[in-house]
Amino acid sequence: MNWPKLGFGVGLRPVHYPDILEKHPPVDWFEAVTENFMDTYGRPLHVLEEIRKDYPVGLHGVSLSIGSADPLNRDYLRKLKSLVDRIDPALVTDHLCWTGVDGANLHDLLPLPFTDEAVDHVAGRVRLVQEFLGRRILLENASAYVSFKHSTMSEWDFMSAIAVRADCGILLDVNNLYVNAYNFGFDAETYLKALPSERVGQFHLAGHTNKGSYFFDTHDGHVIESVWDLYRRAVERFGEASTLIEWDAKIPPFPELLAEAERARNIQKEVYGTCEVSLAYA
Repeated sequence: MNWPKLGFGVGLRPVHYPDILEKHPPVDWFEAVTENFMDTYGRPLHVLEEIRKDYPVGLHGVSLSIGSADPLNRDYLRKLKSLVDRIDPALVTDHLCWTGVDGANLHDLLPLPFTDEAVDHVAGRVRLVQEFLGRRILLENASAYVSFKHSTMSEWDFMSAIAVRADCGILLDVNNLYVNAYNFGFDAETYLKALPSERVGQFHLAGHTNKGSYFFDTHDGHVIESVWDLYRRAVERFGEASTLIEWDAKIPPFPELLAEAERARNIQKEVYGTCEVSLAYA
């Protein structure tokens, strides 16, 4: 699949708006949290449009609730399509999870049971979303802290089956993979080897917090060395996919964030000798 290769980007956060608008930093692309720009025609959307003039942008959602038992939220989808049409993002992504039921948004990324029934349910909904938007989306593996006794397959087989049946992409969050491997005692290498390589169109990297008995996905610090090592193996397995640094709490000055993106760039250079950038759409 011909996913765009955007290079190395960072999450778009308001605290960094002045750095971006005034200094035009040497970052390849930005990822915007979709919901922050769907219900406003004020400064946030103006800033996003200004940044879009100079950089590719990805839209990363947290409320699609693709795994919910509720019907798809048509009002949400209309707003999403309006933003997609307005911004023309290089990538549209969300999470493989559910975020609410009975019309209530719990504002959390909640895990699904890994079953054939859930695969059919989610894949069908993804196809409807993609038909409505007129483009493929990518789904991210979410961090989790509980599992379901009714699961009949592994997380990697579940994610792979949905991507194939829905004909969508995978946003591989390397940090989430590392967190879940620790929390549930599986082998991260097995996960990497099992995913269909042609489906992986983007990587996420972030920091997490070691709580002793479990890891907690907090996005409030540097990517740790073990996650960088796993990222290198992911690059070797899946190629030069677009890479994004997420940092959502205790946000540092922009140069520190940019340095994380540059480290990711250097890893891909070490693996491939160069970094291909292509804005071709899937």
